[in-house]
Amino acid sequence: MKNTRSILFHTVLMAICLISSPLATQSAFAQQAQVDRTELPIKGPWYPPITTLDARDATAPPVFEVKAPKGAPNVVVILLDDLGFGGTGATGSVLPTPHFDKLAKNGLLYNQFHTTALCSPTRQALITGRNHHSCNQAKISEVATSFPGATGMLPNDVATIAETLRQNGYSTAAYGKHHETAVWEISPSGPFTRWPNFVGFDEFYGFMGGETNQWSPAVYHNLNRVETPEDPDYHFMNDMATKSIEWMRFQQALTPEKPFFVYFAPGAVHAPHHVPKSYIDKQKGHFDEGWDVIRQRIFEQQKKLGVIPAGTKLAKKPDDIKDWADLSAKEQKLYARQAEVFAAFLDMTDHETGRVIQAIEDMGELDNTLIFYIAGDNGTSAEGGMTGLYNEMTYFNAEPQGSDIDFMMKHYDDWGGPSTYPHMSAGWAVAFDSPFTWTKQVASNYGGTRNAMVVSWPDRIKAKGEIRNQWHHVIDVAPTILEAAGLPQPRIVNGVPQRPIEGTSMAYTWEYPNAPSQHTIQYFEMFGNRGIYFDGWFAGTVHVKPWAKPETRFTEDTWELYHVEEDFSMSTDLAKQHPEILAKLQQAFLGEAVKYNVLPLDDRREELFNPKLAGRPDLMFGRKTLTLYEGMDGLLENDFINVKNTSFEIVAEVESGDKPANGVILAQGGRFGGWALHVKDGIPRYTYNYLGLEHSVAAGTAKLPTGKSTVKMDFAYDGGQKPGQGGTATLFVNGKAVGSTKIPKTEFAVFSADESAGVGIDMETTVSEEYDRVGSKYTGKINKVTVTLK
Repeated sequence: MKNTRSILFHTVLMAICLISSPLATQSAFAQQAQVDRTELPIKGPWYPPITTLDARDATAPPVFEVKAPKGAPNVVVILLDDLGFGGTGATGSVLPTPHFDKLAKNGLLYNQFHTTALCSPTRQALITGRNHHSCNQAKISEVATSFPGATGMLPNDVATIAETLRQNGYSTAAYGKHHETAVWEISPSGPFTRWPNFVGFDEFYGFMGGETNQWSPAVYHNLNRVETPEDPDYHFMNDMATKSIEWMRFQQALTPEKPFFVYFAPGAVHAPHHVPKSYIDKQKGHFDEGWDVIRQRIFEQQKKLGVIPAGTKLAKKPDDIKDWADLSAKEQKLYARQAEVFAAFLDMTDHETGRVIQAIEDMGELDNTLIFYIAGDNGTSAEGGMTGLYNEMTYFNAEPQGSDIDFMMKHYDDWGGPSTYPHMSAGWAVAFDSPFTWTKQVASNYGGTRNAMVVSWPDRIKAKGEIRNQWHHVIDVAPTILEAAGLPQPRIVNGVPQRPIEGTSMAYTWEYPNAPSQHTIQYFEMFGNRGIYFDGWFAGTVHVKPWAKPETRFTEDTWELYHVEEDFSMSTDLAKQHPEILAKLQQAFLGEAVKYNVLPLDDRREELFNPKLAGRPDLMFGRKTLTLYEGMDGLLENDFINVKNTSFEIVAEVESGDKPANGVILAQGGRFGGWALHVKDGIPRYTYNYLGLEHSVAAGTAKLPTGKSTVKMDFAYDGGQKPGQGGTATLFVNGKAVGSTKIPKTEFAVFSADESAGVGIDMETTVSEEYDRVGSKYTGKINKVTVTLK
């Protein structure tokens, strides 16, 4: 015991002597210069215990701060939506993109850059540097399943580039479309671990789904819903640009030495194509020649600019796309209008994006800012079908009237305005994907996956206006950013070992224009459309067209083979000439598919919107009853009990004062589909809005009594097990029937992509024209509302 105490005493004494020595203190301070950035968060240095009694006699150690590596640039990633390779002026388009083109003249244009063929997968791959199945994002988040690779839930071992930069001393922000969070996690109940603020973004301002109404968007600021301003000139594209500029100015004013990372991702030019009339007027008559002439013009301009090799052939268009000359005069007029609106939407988008770039220049930061301007997250969308759509939701609910030419012509003058929710004909998608055959969703053809990209960093990239033709993929952006910032890929993030980044840095291309491509193999897969690139060859199969259902089983698919090193547009199928090469590439695809959790292949579409069929979690957990209270609003469709294709009732306990109440008790959806239990001048009403095409109204005959009362709406569904059928809505006040209406049809699949449900307010567009958004706020008192399925 005595020896033990002696050893302990001498050990402590030696430690005190060591601590007190200047050498020990200097050694501890020096640790700050030896930062290990492979484990995040970065650990602060160990300081020995202080033995000096009086602070006046002691030297304080420096406060540990995480700072970005010296010389690390600001980083801005701009990602447009649903715009293909032939969609920018720099790549030969007739569409207006002056700011993209200006950046291309001052930077590098990549003509062999690829995406995944769909929104959510491209976005996850972009911000992580991993393949989309490695991110569990096989398809869009709304159709996630329980299969590995397809759950829609970003794994903890796949950190985003935003999180890596944030923990290395960057300020980080995201604006616009965030289509990467699992749909059942987008509610006030969370969990919030996969929301933008928790995957690396200090600031977020945008929407959480695949699309939004640009006039009345469902916007979140960080974790909180915000109401759209009551401004007739409001448009989200302008709003998000302004918000991003304000944030950058604020960040630079307070911390000019701290670099920023901005992820600027407009919902444009994804449907709905919403744009002010002033932009549309500028495009009048520009598309009257039709998609065949314009597609050929884009192709010729691409050759002239040197964006595609001079010997490139224009690939044939899909057989389903009619020749423009075979269309009626009425069809030509309508489709030309659709293209005018699309072009106007792109013009506005590029203008607002240009404002962001100009703001960076005005702050004196442009030279030290690495910008990736990616013109599309996939090919141009053909999801408008052969005719285009007045209301995109008519497509999801299989309603033919939404694509009826005569009906759509009634909306010719207001196409693109707040009274429409439009998409364009697939013929234009093929034209703007020139020189390729296919479009968005087709991962087995470059028309679905090739997008123009400009990279600019004046301090580092000295070449200007040059083309880089190395083969690259969206997973290559994140490792490029890390190399530019002087950062390693982290091994551990927030205690979780990370899987390696699967992309390849593109930085080698900046100074070596003729360097061979370093990204030599890449698989592609979407809804069973699948293919593989390997060292100048591409093999793939178009399993399902964007506007049709699968025609074959996977084992019956016909594969094509292209020598893309020599055949830029994939115009000549060599499968019969080189069956041995095709066979090797098919085997290579299977190897990559197993490696990255691509299997099993899944070509289901409409079925996957049903959580039960898809096998993903459902916030309602099969419940039959949901009770809500005043102030509960902003509930997206996946957060709300599913009242489609069934009988149900709504029971509301309300209180009325001396003045008649007005406003919404409970509503779901909006102008383009939904329903509302509301009160007008004290009289209860139930409005069912079928896709903006027909309104059915059950109205009471007397005002609600003063004080407490119970208002009930009972819907008796007529369809049995058959979806989308009609029924009868009956209103009751204090147990007495006061009105009813027959509803001929109901929406069987979806009310809206982003319109919400809420008590006491109709938050975005309004279900009924009898009230506006401000007037939808209930003026009485709502104690509770219960929805019960029968």
